[in-house]
Amino acid sequence: MPETSLVRRARKIDRVLAETYPDATCELDFDNPFELLVVTVLSAQTTDKRVNAVRPGLFAEYPDAAAMAAADRARLEELIQPTGFFRAKTESLLKLSQALVERYDGEVPGRLEDLVTLPGVGRKTANVVLGNAFGVPGITVDTHFGRLARRFGWTEETDPVKTEHAVGALFPKKDWTMLSHHLIWHGRRMCHARNPACGVCPVARWCPSYGEGPTDPEKAAKLVRTEGRA
Repeated sequence: MPETSLVRRARKIDRVLAETYPDATCELDFDNPFELLVVTVLSAQTTDKRVNAVRPGLFAEYPDAAAMAAADRARLEELIQPTGFFRAKTESLLKLSQALVERYDGEVPGRLEDLVTLPGVGRKTANVVLGNAFGVPGITVDTHFGRLARRFGWTEETDPVKTEHAVGALFPKKDWTMLSHHLIWHGRRMCHARNPACGVCPVARWCPSYGEGPTDPEKAAKLVRTEGRA
């Protein structure tokens, strides 16, 4: 069991971040589980803003797994090209859609153990879909989440799965999805990989890494981003 003091400090940080980002949510646009699965795959190595820009045209042509499984490869590549690595992503989307049609009648399964068997779907993507499309609690360990979990002293793990389990032990399961949003939003807006805005950080007093970025409030304030999609 984690130390009581660590649990208490971790939950305090999350409560303050929840107050700081009351609108925190998934920043990828989607209307159903299939769309969220696809846009999450597309979000690798690019911004949510860029994925959201290609989403309307993509799903206008391929609204479901059956349509995407039968997609023309060149046309699919053309539609998602702005997200980068479009050939590899096209391959993933074709295989993913075909697997959904063949194994799940075109429907996205709502269980982690099923989702991670799909081509190109790891635990991070599965937890995004479960938490945001199915309401099943999950921790999404992206680069922001992992960085902040280590800065906050919640874990020293660098492996995403080990990080997921270590941080999950500090919080009630029902809080996992929103915890993920809070850390990702804070990581995108304030606790940057380089030059975190320590001087204006709302959780600075509980952070063992305070001072990694400028502590002067004026300098720190200039580092804050008002939105995280850029």
